[in-house]
This record gives sequence, structure tokens and C-alpha cells, in this order.
Amino acid sequence: MSSSTTIGYAGMTHLGINYAVAGAGKGFNIIGYDPNTAVIKQLNAHQAPVIEPGLEEALQQRESFLSFTDQIQRLSSCDVVYIAPDIVTNDNGQSDLTYIKDLINKVIPVLNSEAVLVVLAQVPPGFTRSIDLPAYKKYYQVETLVFGQALIRAEQPERYMVGCAAPSEPLAPKLAQYLQAFNCPILPMLYESAELAKIAINCCLVASVSIANTLGEICENIGANWSEIVPALKLDKRIGPHAYLQAGLGLSGGNLERDLATVVNLANEYGTDQRVIQALRDNSTHRRNWPLKTLFATVLEKNSQAKIAVLGLTYKENTHSLKNSPAIKLLEDIATFDITAYDPVIKTLDPKYSAKLAVTAIDAARDADVLVIMTPWHEFKELNFTILANVMRSKQIIDPFKVLNADKAKQHDFKYFTLGQ
Repeated sequence: MSSSTTIGYAGMTHLGINYAVAGAGKGFNIIGYDPNTAVIKQLNAHQAPVIEPGLEEALQQRESFLSFTDQIQRLSSCDVVYIAPDIVTNDNGQSDLTYIKDLINKVIPVLNSEAVLVVLAQVPPGFTRSIDLPAYKKYYQVETLVFGQALIRAEQPERYMVGCAAPSEPLAPKLAQYLQAFNCPILPMLYESAELAKIAINCCLVASVSIANTLGEICENIGANWSEIVPALKLDKRIGPHAYLQAGLGLSGGNLERDLATVVNLANEYGTDQRVIQALRDNSTHRRNWPLKTLFATVLEKNSQAKIAVLGLTYKENTHSLKNSPAIKLLEDIATFDITAYDPVIKTLDPKYSAKLAVTAIDAARDADVLVIMTPWHEFKELNFTILANVMRSKQIIDPFKVLNADKAKQHDFKYFTLGQ
């Protein structure tokens, strides 16, 4: 398929890049703008500045539909311009909207008379309506990307939620043409409804995560096994096969935390009750301390000179992001100990964490008294227990996400600790 319609994406961070590449896959002419010249050079060389499976291959395969530029005037040829930078959040989940506001103010003057602007980045309710453009020129579109699955979710959306001034009226023709190419339901709604829809989705995800964490912890104390319960829940139509039911280390990455903070702020502003949301935040904080508590209970209380190997630093696999990473929190908490860390994509680490970086997982484990696997990278599944037993000083593994096979670990005389059992 090919199209004469040109779509622009302003902001070549994780969000904008993946949506731009997905649009090129549908045969639309895509212009990606970012003021960072180095990022633009990378993209034009088919090199992705973010970690995402399949992205670099797609950049190369779809190059005839993709054009990346640091010249904002190029967006004047676009029929639709998406505002798509990642939104930075602080440690309290508060969004910094300075950059996106500045970007919008720079894009508006170069829009042609027929073009529409679509805010794709996540913003709080009321943001889109406040943009200084006529209602027919501005929209908000809910993004539902997941790090590590971003490209495939951009290419195969479950539905589009589109915020507009008048949901009963047709969308702008070029925007409608673009969205219809992805062959999924399109749900027009008020600006504020769409902005809140993303937050609602994440609140539901948080509830699933928190319930799994709470019941997984109960399993640890009563001799039950949470992984045996999960299949039964996923066969319940009221919960479903894609529910977030893996016991984990609370929330991470920043996006879910941001939405909980937004709900708490809105509740405080309007005098509504937010205690259930605050309880979810507190549960996340509580669960994040599991590796630290387990590490002290099993190793550090008995051996204050223990050497610790930490595998995985990113907040999840298939990303380069350290935002709210449980691994980074652990490094902060054990900074006075002897730590060697390894992550497949993190090659430098702030010296404040006092951890040495190894070049391989086995190098990190060498002479360690305990191995802590904090990110479920696929390569860690291939770790050889015989080699680990030979290089480690003491055979103890803390593996919250069940990356390794517990039975095999025990067969090699490792003491093995995981979540939910």
C-alpha cells in the first residue's frame, strides 16, 4: 500500500519513533522531526537510539517511506502532525510538561492551513483543550505502548481512543484515513475523556499487579505456589489470559506511577477520596523491598563481607530505561557492599551506585556469594548452572521473576529464592 498522505511526528524519543515506523509500515509518507541532530543522524542511518525488538530492521525495510529531520519547517508539508515526545517524570510520578509545551509552540507556526495537530504523548486531563488552536485543528490520541513491545503494539493497535471537541462529528479526513489504515475500532470521545482513559487503563493494570504481589507474598508465607494459581485465574473470562498476574517487585518504569500520582492530585484538588489509589502506591513500595529483605535474611546478616552479583539493571527486559528500576533501588540500598553488576544494554553506570560493571553475566558472578537476577533478560535463561557453581564462592540465587529453573538450581545444590512460593 502507498499513500499520498504525509504524517509528521515531532519528538523522536521512544514513543514517536515507534509510531512513526508503524505508520511507514502502512505505506504513509512519514516525516520524523527532532531538534537533536545526533538522534536524526542515527535514525537516517537505520540506527535506533532506543532499545526495542525489531525496530532497526523496520527502519531499514521502510526507509523509502521514512524521512528524519532536525528542520522543523519540514513539518509544513504534513497533513497530520503528532506531538510525540516521551514525557519525563520525577521520582514522585509528577510529569514535567515543559518540553512538550515548548515543542507544541514551535510546531503550531509551521502547520499548513489544512493540517491538524494530534497530541500523542500522555498529558493530564485538560491539557489538549488548553492548546491555542481552533477545536477542529487539534486532537488527543491515547498511546498504549509497552516497552519491549512498542513497535508491535503501534503496528497492531487494539483500538484508537481519540479526544476531540465534538465526538459526534467526523474526524478530520486525513486523520481518519490514517487511523482507518490500522483496521481497528476508533472511539471518539471528549478531550478530557481520552486523557483520562489512559490513566484509567493504567489504574486497572496497577490493581492487577498489586493483587498479584499481595497474594504472591501470602503464598510465600503459607507454603502455596502463586504460579500454580495464575493459570486458573487466566481461564476465568472475567480476568482473562492477558491479565497482569505475575508476582513482581511493584511498579516501575514511571508511567503507571505517574498516573497514580495524577489521580491522587485530582482527588485532592476536588475533595474526592483517593485512599485506594494511595494504598496501591504503598503496596508497590512495600513489594519493591523484597530483594533487599531476602538478601539480608539469607546472606548479609550472616556475612557482612559478602560479594553480591546483580544481573539486570533496566526496569524490565528489552529496554534501556532505568526509570524507577527495582535494580537501581537495590544498588542504592546495598551501596556499602561489594557489588558487581551486569546488564546486556547498560554499559556505563553512575559512580554513586558503587557497583562495578562486568562485561558478561558469568564475569559478574565470579567469586560472588549470592547472585541476584533483577531483570528477566532472555539471555539470563541460558545461564549454565555448572559454570555458575564453579565460578561462584557460595551457591545462592535470588531470582524474583523466575528467570531460572528452580528445580535445576536445586539439583545443582543452589539455595534458590523467588517470589510467590
